[in-house]
Amino acid sequence: MEDVKIVNKGLEDEMELSGYRLCRWKLALVALGMLSTGGFLLLLLYWMPEWCVKATCSRTAVRDAQVVLLQSTDEFKRWFLAKVRVMLAPGTNPFSSLDSQTTTSLANGLRPHPSNTPAEGFIKKYAEYQPVQIRYFTLHSTKYYWNDSAQNFEVLTGLEDLDVKCSSIHSEHSGGLSKDQQEYRRLFFGVNEIAVKVPSLFKLLIKEVLNPFYIFQLFSVILWCSDEYYYYAMTIVLMSVISIATSLYTIKKQYVMLHDMVLAHSIVRVSVCRADNEIEETMSTDLVPGDVMVIPSNGTVMPCDAVLISGTCIVNESMLTGESVPVTKTNLPNPLQGEKGEECDTVYGTEEHKRHTLFCGTNVIQTRFYTGELVKATVVRTGFSTSKGQLVRSILYPKPTDFKLYRDAYLFLLCLVGVAGVGFIYSIVLSIMNNVPAKTIVVKSLDIITITVPPALPAALTAGIVYAQRRLKKMGIFCISPQRINICGQLNLVCFDKTGTLTEDGLDLWGVQRVEGSSFHHTEDNAFKESLVKTHFVACMATCHSLTKIEGQLSGDPLDLKMFEATGWILEEPTEEETSLHNRIMPTVVRPPKQLLPEPAMSPEQDMELYELPTSYEIGIVRQFPFSSALQRMSVVVRLLGEKRMDAYLKGAPEVVASLCKRETMPQDFAEVLEDYTKQGFRVIALAHRRLESRLTWHRVQNINRDHIETNMEFLGLIIMQNKLKCETPGVLDVLRQAQIRTVMVTGDNMLTAISVARDCGMIPPQDRVIIADALPPKDGQPARINWQYADNPSKHMSKTDIEDVQISMEDSSKEQRSLERYHFAMSGKSFTVITEHFQDLLQKLVLHGTVFARMAPDQKTQLVETLQSVDYFVGMCGDGANDCGALKRAHSGISLSELEASVASPFTSRTPNISCVPDLIREGRAALVTSFCVFKFMALYSMIQYISVTLLYYILSNLGDFQFLFIDIAIILLIVFTMSLNPAWRELVSRRLPLGLISAPLLVSVLSQILICLAFQSLAFLMVRQQGWYEPWTPEAELCNASSHDNSTDNSTEEDEHNIQNYENTTLFYVSSFQYLIVAIVFSKGKPFRQPSYKNWPFVLSVVSLYVFLFFIMLYPVSAIDETLDIVCVPYSWRVTLVYIVLGNAAVSVFMETFVLDVVLWKLVFSRDKQGSCGLQPATPPPQRGIELLGSKHVSCLCCGQRKVPKARYMHLAQELSVDPDWPPKPTTITEAKPPPPPENGSYQIMSTS
Repeated sequence: MEDVKIVNKGLEDEMELSGYRLCRWKLALVALGMLSTGGFLLLLLYWMPEWCVKATCSRTAVRDAQVVLLQSTDEFKRWFLAKVRVMLAPGTNPFSSLDSQTTTSLANGLRPHPSNTPAEGFIKKYAEYQPVQIRYFTLHSTKYYWNDSAQNFEVLTGLEDLDVKCSSIHSEHSGGLSKDQQEYRRLFFGVNEIAVKVPSLFKLLIKEVLNPFYIFQLFSVILWCSDEYYYYAMTIVLMSVISIATSLYTIKKQYVMLHDMVLAHSIVRVSVCRADNEIEETMSTDLVPGDVMVIPSNGTVMPCDAVLISGTCIVNESMLTGESVPVTKTNLPNPLQGEKGEECDTVYGTEEHKRHTLFCGTNVIQTRFYTGELVKATVVRTGFSTSKGQLVRSILYPKPTDFKLYRDAYLFLLCLVGVAGVGFIYSIVLSIMNNVPAKTIVVKSLDIITITVPPALPAALTAGIVYAQRRLKKMGIFCISPQRINICGQLNLVCFDKTGTLTEDGLDLWGVQRVEGSSFHHTEDNAFKESLVKTHFVACMATCHSLTKIEGQLSGDPLDLKMFEATGWILEEPTEEETSLHNRIMPTVVRPPKQLLPEPAMSPEQDMELYELPTSYEIGIVRQFPFSSALQRMSVVVRLLGEKRMDAYLKGAPEVVASLCKRETMPQDFAEVLEDYTKQGFRVIALAHRRLESRLTWHRVQNINRDHIETNMEFLGLIIMQNKLKCETPGVLDVLRQAQIRTVMVTGDNMLTAISVARDCGMIPPQDRVIIADALPPKDGQPARINWQYADNPSKHMSKTDIEDVQISMEDSSKEQRSLERYHFAMSGKSFTVITEHFQDLLQKLVLHGTVFARMAPDQKTQLVETLQSVDYFVGMCGDGANDCGALKRAHSGISLSELEASVASPFTSRTPNISCVPDLIREGRAALVTSFCVFKFMALYSMIQYISVTLLYYILSNLGDFQFLFIDIAIILLIVFTMSLNPAWRELVSRRLPLGLISAPLLVSVLSQILICLAFQSLAFLMVRQQGWYEPWTPEAELCNASSHDNSTDNSTEEDEHNIQNYENTTLFYVSSFQYLIVAIVFSKGKPFRQPSYKNWPFVLSVVSLYVFLFFIMLYPVSAIDETLDIVCVPYSWRVTLVYIVLGNAAVSVFMETFVLDVVLWKLVFSRDKQGSCGLQPATPPPQRGIELLGSKHVSCLCCGQRKVPKARYMHLAQELSVDPDWPPKPTTITEAKPPPPPENGSYQIMSTS
C-alpha cells in the first residue's frame, strides 16, 4: 500500500504528502531525453512538478524521503515539491529542558566552536556529544518537521503546541528563558521575522519568460527568421519585450510594497526577562515562544503574538480588525488564584483569550502599571506563525482563481492546435506529392502551426484588461490583480459588511428611555440635563465604558465615546507618576461640568444616596470588567467621592442585562418596547445598577469574580443608538436588484438590527418574510436542532396565544399564497457553525435564500463565501476592514473600502468610502469580459482566415508574400485588436447575463458560423478566378492590366521563380481575406448592453474606415509601387468589380448571421433557459438570474422549454427542486433535528412539528 500522509489536516491548506528518493537511472534517462529534445523536456518538467518528481525519483516511505511531493486536497489539486533537509540539534522537542546537557558539556570542558551564526555555534556545541538528526522541509515560508510519534511531518506554531493551560502560563512560562534555551528553541522556530524576499529582476525574468506562451513565441520567431520573415518576427519580439517589462514592473512593485509594509516596525529593540530575573535588551528577531518580553510604557509595535501576564495595555488593532479604535487588553487571569480554582483552568488559545493577547503588527499605544510592577507578556508565536505572518502568507501564496474563461481559453487553443495538426499533415502530404525540398517542407508545415495559434494572443487579451484598469483608476478604484477584472463581469451575488460599508461608521445617540418605578419613562433626546446629573442612569453612562485618554484626547470604542460625550462629563486619569507611587487602586475619575451641578439646596425628588458632597461631585472607577463579546456585556465598580459603599454599573445587550436584573425592577412592556426599537433598526443598550455590600472593600473588589458583581441588578433603562445608512446605499442596492444581482449582508452586529437595516436599505423588500434559523448544538444527549422563527413575530417575545394565532393563520393560508410569498433566511454566526457541522445537506438550501448573516466572525465570513461558491455563485465581497480580509481574498472579487494595511489582501480598493464602486466595478468587469470574448473570437477568426488562405494557396504550391503577411499582421490585426478593446462600459447595469466561458453555445456558434462564411467566400473567389475566360497561370509577361506590369517584370521574376508568390489566386485571396478581417472585427465588436457602441470608439472607427478606404483604393485603382511591395499582380477591372460584390456579399451574410440569427434567436434561447433553469420557475427570493424580455421571447421560451432542462448552475438546480418541495420553507412552529448520531460528512435531518 502506498505511504500517503495528510499534512495540515482539516485546515485550508490541507495537502496529501508522498515520499520519494532520487533514482540514478531515471536521472540518466531524463538527461538523455533533455539532450535529444534540445532542452524541451526540461521545460515540460518545470511546468509539471508531479512529472518532474515521478520522472527522476522512486517511491519510498515518507520518513526516509529525500524529496516530498504534495498535492492540495481542494478543488484546484495543485502540486508542490520540496527537498527534505536534515539539521542537527541536541534534542527533538523544542520545549524540552537543556539543564542536564548544559552541565555535562561544561564538566567535559567543551568550548563552543567559532562559527558564522549563533545557531550554528549552538549546533556544534551540542552535536559533539549527543547529535540528533531532525528531518524537515520548507514550503510557502512554513517549516514542516518530522514527528516520530505521529509518523508525519508537522508544523511547529509556538507555545500553543503544548496545549498549555492558563495557570501554567503563570506558573511555568512567566519566568523567562535562559540564553541557551532561547538559542535551542530558535533552531526550530527560526528567526522571528516575516521575511518577504523581493526576488531579483533576473529571477522574475526567467520565471516570466518560461511561460508556455513566450516559449511558443520564441519558437515562432526562430521559424520566421529561418523563412526570412524578419519584420513581423521583430514586431512580435518588441511586443513580448514590452509585455514582459510591464509584467515585471508590476510584480516587482507589488513585492516591494508588501516588503515595505511588513518591514515597517517589524524589527525593534525589546527588553527580555531572563530566567535569573535579569532584564536584557535584544533585537526582536531573537525572540522565541516562551520568552517573556517587557512592554515599554510609551508603547511599541508588537513584533510577535504574546499573552499579557501582568499589567494592562491599550492597543490599536486596525491591522487586524479594520477598526482604528483603541482596545484595552488586560492580563490573563490566573484561575488558581480565583475561588473556583481548577474548574476555570482552560487551555490557552489566542482566539479564545484574545482580550489578553497582543497580536503581531498591532500598535501598543500605552501601558498601565502599578507599584513599580512591569507590564510583561509571554511570547506565544513568532515569524510566519503569527496573525500578521498568516496574513502575509495568504497574500504571498494565494489560492488560484478558478475562472472558466481561462480554462476555456486553453481548450480553445487545443482545438486550434488540432486544426493546425490537420493543416500540418495536409501540407506535408501535398509537398511530398509535388517533390518539394525537405527544408521547405519542414518550414512550411511548421509555419501552419504559427498561423493557426496566433503568438500575439496574450498581448491582445491583456490590452482590454489594461484599458479597464486605467478606467477604474480614474474612478478611484485601484486593482492589484488585473486578471480579476474579467471575473467581476460574472458576479451574480455580492456580500456586504454592514458597519462602515452599508451604514456610517459611528453610532449617534438617538435618545434615552429611563425606567422609573418599574415602568418606562417617556423617551428623552439626551441625558445632558441638570435634573438628571445625579441619577444612577447618567452615572452609569459616565462610568461604564473603556475610554482612555491618549495624548490628551479621549479614545476608545465609538459607542462608548458617543455615550460618554452625551453626558457632557469630564474624564480624568491618574498620571504615570501617580500610578507608580500608589497601589493598583488609584482610580480613573469622572465628574460633571460645573454648570450642570445644581445649587446645594436639594429637591426631595433627587436620589438621596448621591448628594452628600454637592460642591465636589466625583465618581472614581475602582474596577473594570471589560466588554466580552461572548458575555455581551461590561461592568464597572465605582465609588462616589465621600461614600463608603461602592456601586456596580452594568451595560450590554438588553436580553442579557434583563436576565441579570431583579424581576420586580423590569417594566412589563420591556419585550414590546425593545422589539419596536430593534425593528426600526436602532441599536439598543440596556443599563443596570446595584448597590454593593459594605463588606466589599477596595482590596476585595480587585480580586472578585465578575459573576459575583453582575447579579441581582436593578434595571435603569435603555440607550437608543442610531447607525445611519450611507445616503448612497439604497440607490446602489436598487441598481443591483434591477440587474438581478443578489445582495447579502454579512455583519458582526446584532441579528434584529441587521434585519432592520436590510429592510431599510431595500435588501429585504417590505412585503417579504424573514425566517430566523436558530440552530443549537447537541447537548445532554439531545441532537443538534434548528428552531425556525419568523422575525416579525419572534417566539421569545410572544405569548402562547400569539404563537397559536400565527400557527392557525399559517395553516389557513392557501398553498398558492405560500408559494407566491417571498422569504429570506437570517442566521447568526453560531447557528451558521452548527448548521455547517450538523446539517450539511440543509446548508446549501439555506444560503440559496439567506440574506442576513449576523454576529459572523472573520473565519465564518470566509466560510460563507466558500459555501456560496460551492453552489456556483460568482461571489463579490465588499467590506471596509481586515476582519473582512479572508472573505475579500476568497471571493471571486473582493472590494475594500479602506486603504489600511489589510487592503493589500483585497484585489480591489476603492477611494470612495461607499458601495457606489460596486456597480461601477461590475460594469467595467462586464465590458472587459465582452472585450476579451471579442478579442478572442477575432484572433481565432484571424488565424482561421489566414489558415484558409494559406491552405488554398498551398494547393497550387504558392503562399502569401512576406509583405502581405506583414500588412495583415501589423496594419490590420494589431491596429484593430488594440483599438477594438477601447470601448468603455455601458452606462447602466443591465439584467442580461454574459456567457460563462468561451465554450458556450452563442460564442461557439458565432465563431464557427463566421469561419464557415469566410471559408465559403474565399473558396468561391479561389474557384471563380480559375474559371475566368482570361485566366492562365500568371507570368510576368501577362498583359491583363496596364503597362506597369512590364516595368515590374524584371524585378519580380526571380521572386516568382523561387516562391511562386505572384499569381491571380494569391491576389484574389489577399483582397478577400483582408476585407474579411475588417468584416469580422466590426461584427464581433459588440456594444450595448455591456459596452458603449463601437461608433463612439473613435480610434477603432478611424482605423477601420482608413483600412477600408486604403483597400478599396488599391483594389480599384492600382498603384504600381504598392502592388510591387505587396506582391500583387494586375487583374482585369471586371474581376476587381466582381471582388467588390464578393466582399459586399460576405459582409451582408456575416452581419445578418451575427446580429439577427445569433443576437436575437440564439442568445434569447440561452437566456430564457438561464432565467431560472426551467420554465415557469419562480423562486421565493428575488430571482438570482433573470433574462431580459426581447421581441418574440415567449415563442422562443416555448422552444427552449420543450424539454425540461436541468440548469447547469447548482443554485438554479436547487431553486428548481425547492420550488416543488411542499415542506419548504419550514413553518415558524417547526424544529429541524439532526438524526443522532450525526454522520461525519453530511448530517441528515428530520422536520418535526411542535405542539
